[in-house]
Amino acid sequence: MPDTSLSSGEMIEVAIERPVAGGRMLARHGGQIVFVAGAIPGERVRARIERVNRQAAWAQVVDVLEASADRRTPAYDPACGGAFYAHIGYERQRQIKSDVIVDAFRRIGRIEITEPVLVAPSPERGYRLRARLHVRGRRAGFFREASHLLCDAGATGQLHADALPAIDALLRAIDRRAADCDDLIVSENVYATMRVLHLGPRPGARLDDLQVSLDALHGISGVTTDGPAETFSVAGEPAVLDTAEAVFGADSPVDASVVWRRRASSFFQANRFLLGSLLRCVLRAVDAESCIDLYSGVGLFAVALASTGRRVVAVEGDWASGADLQTNAVPWRERLVVETTAVERFTRQPLGDRSVGAVIVDPPRTGLSAEALDGVAAWGIPRLVYVSCDPPTLARDAAALVAAGYRLGTVDALDMFPNTPHVETIAVFERS
Repeated sequence: MPDTSLSSGEMIEVAIERPVAGGRMLARHGGQIVFVAGAIPGERVRARIERVNRQAAWAQVVDVLEASADRRTPAYDPACGGAFYAHIGYERQRQIKSDVIVDAFRRIGRIEITEPVLVAPSPERGYRLRARLHVRGRRAGFFREASHLLCDAGATGQLHADALPAIDALLRAIDRRAADCDDLIVSENVYATMRVLHLGPRPGARLDDLQVSLDALHGISGVTTDGPAETFSVAGEPAVLDTAEAVFGADSPVDASVVWRRRASSFFQANRFLLGSLLRCVLRAVDAESCIDLYSGVGLFAVALASTGRRVVAVEGDWASGADLQTNAVPWRERLVVETTAVERFTRQPLGDRSVGAVIVDPPRTGLSAEALDGVAAWGIPRLVYVSCDPPTLARDAAALVAAGYRLGTVDALDMFPNTPHVETIAVFERS
């Protein structure tokens, strides 16, 4: 029987075995599983128990007794901005993320991946196109993990160098009204030549009566907030624009005239350096003349596919993303049909006489809902391209897809959030 005598605050010595999803590492003490933060596989550490339940304990490294050669000293608090891998050398981070993907498929999906999954690298600094910060007084930052304590987002290096000064300037400009602001979304284009700041009001407060001049606010192209029914433009342009050249460079695989417009409140992939790589991977994986793009967002995949001559049905349930999707689809409306409805509602419909060669799903971290998964499986479309930001839910859904008659093909990954446990995975399933 496992030793369940561990208690909160107790100090233990453990050998670190392997990584697990979420950023901690697995160890054992007296037969009990311990999830340790701040460790690296292969190390021996002294750790303090944070909490315990019947299944496991959670602990934080206090001393490293036998250090990994991949250990480094982080320049900031790893609990700020979820940077739980900041103490790990970057190449080892990518290996650990690969191991987490393979482990999730094996343990949760009961699917063996025989080849290592290559995780494409990203620069560690300035990579974020979009981020949500919390606002307290005239300060904006991330919350320290498992707390409501504000920490310095700038120290993590995730944001563009001009983003935090621009945010600070706006909060100073609105002065006492910053107290009515609960959070702030910063959204930039790839080149960081456009930057929209979206102010989220506190419950019961409103910010759509703000008076803001951008003349003295360097680095801000627009300010928006929540209006009674939709996004309200306070000042400047309410959206940022990215072109095919910005996303891909000179060798764009899509039509040069492609433009993606998006408001700060709309979902969009966050890594400016890997956006083109992700899109190239999906374009290669689709390999069909007609497709359905579920959870389409503002049309990152759908617009690119339509511009290459494919026939696409794009489905998005969020009103803000759906409105941007409608705008981005206009030049391609002969080949791109937009459905602004919940994915679950759309997947209840039979395909009828549609000839569809591939379906793309890019669901939230929670993965496909049971209803959406059942609907997609019932369609029996030959190829399914699953874009996931969470290996455990991807592996769970992979098991269901295999049970429904699919087999797993290629698996690719991109390090969209360096120094964090997050990893973007693109899995291709073929109908058996």
